[in-house]
Amino acid sequence: MPIDPRTPVLVGYGQVNQHTEDATVEPVDLMVAAAREAADPRVLEAVDAVRIVNLLSWRYRDPGLLLAQRIGADKAETRYTGIGGNVPQTLVNLACLDIQQGKHDVVLIAGGETWRSRTRVRAAGNKMQGTRQDESVPMAPGSDENLPMAGPGDAKIGLDRPAYVYPMFEQAVRIANGETFDEHRRRIGELWAQFSAVAATNPHAWSRDALTAEEIYQPSPKNRMISWPYTKLMNSNNMVDQGAVLILTSVEKAQYLQIPSERWVFPYAGADSHDTYAIGERAEFHTSPAIRIAGSRALELAGASVDDMDLIDVYSCFPSAVQIAAKELGLPVGDPDRPLTVTGGLTFAGGPWNNYVTHSIATMAEQLVAQPGTRGFITANGGYLTKHSFGVYGTEPPAQEFRWEDVQSEVDAEPTRTELVDWSGDGTVETWTTPFDRDGQPEKAFLAVRTPDGARVLAVITDSAQAQTTVTDDIAGAAVHVNADGTASLA
Repeated sequence: MPIDPRTPVLVGYGQVNQHTEDATVEPVDLMVAAAREAADPRVLEAVDAVRIVNLLSWRYRDPGLLLAQRIGADKAETRYTGIGGNVPQTLVNLACLDIQQGKHDVVLIAGGETWRSRTRVRAAGNKMQGTRQDESVPMAPGSDENLPMAGPGDAKIGLDRPAYVYPMFEQAVRIANGETFDEHRRRIGELWAQFSAVAATNPHAWSRDALTAEEIYQPSPKNRMISWPYTKLMNSNNMVDQGAVLILTSVEKAQYLQIPSERWVFPYAGADSHDTYAIGERAEFHTSPAIRIAGSRALELAGASVDDMDLIDVYSCFPSAVQIAAKELGLPVGDPDRPLTVTGGLTFAGGPWNNYVTHSIATMAEQLVAQPGTRGFITANGGYLTKHSFGVYGTEPPAQEFRWEDVQSEVDAEPTRTELVDWSGDGTVETWTTPFDRDGQPEKAFLAVRTPDGARVLAVITDSAQAQTTVTDDIAGAAVHVNADGTASLA
């Protein structure tokens, strides 16, 4: 059966790491280097659309314009995205639709961060150097597409970062599983040790030292507790300088550019959706309707099941994200014969803010072409397990055209929970996390509290002695008093 000439195909995938901090290297430099790893100059010059994943370590008016100029794609249309780890897979889904519909012929997706250099150079009292585009350069379209990161309840108590929210999800996973503190911490240590072992075999990983479960979950001088039950080695590692590029085109253009078919990877299908933006309104903290619905729909659109996937990369900013996604998708956690990552995850392979999934897709593509006939599944997550994107890939030509769906209407029909912001009264602890200071002492505890009528309120324990109790005692279901100002105390 002849293949449709407008069939989208992934033909270029490049990655770079810079391990020595350098004040003169900026994100666009890493993207240029990754682009040259991804394809030869003929292909780069043919690029007619450049999509840049949102950057944190440098501000450009139009980073895509800089990149296009430096790779010789002077006439390329450019766009810049909003914030979210879901963005790279969403960009692939959109690029496939654009190519399929004839809107573009060659789409380049890129991201790069020099956060490690930025942090260390600033700590030494110096400044990063980089391109500052003249104000005559228009701001790139799309730069105002940002993800709401906090609702009024979490903002009120300072529950304002992933390093706090994801361990609250983790505690909810433990409670739902009926595990003790020790059983749970060892199990997630073993899960992350498996990810570390994968990173050790990934030439693009930032950290390639295989670590044991004990080295990961036990606090130590080099692995301090961040927010109970997560040590530093259970957090995404954004202290990296990394860049990655993906290049998609049509089959007819790939043939015209004489790109060897042995490098081709076909995106089969994709899906996008989001869970409730306000975390306090989610029905449960250990589930994700958006992952369940959108993930299964992407596979269904590809005519496959999760069991048909030879390679899988589950977005892995924190262990809770992996466990929740795996449960919703029907994947076993910790199976030694089926790791849930191709890279090693954001702790070990590197967590360059919004751009990890560009790396995971690039690594997936490399592994697929090394094993002709295989298929892979990518999951991507933005915010607090909030925005989700999925992609199914393979080396064999697709039996049908690329298919994509936004399943938000189905997700919106799922139950949610009432969140109360200015409530006071007595309730019970649903889940919690306890941030530690740099001296290794609990400093407070963030709580999700169930009210007598089943609503939820977010609160914070500020008393240091009670905060200590939350890491020595299992307070799940414990009575707690919440004040109108959001502070709380155990009964």
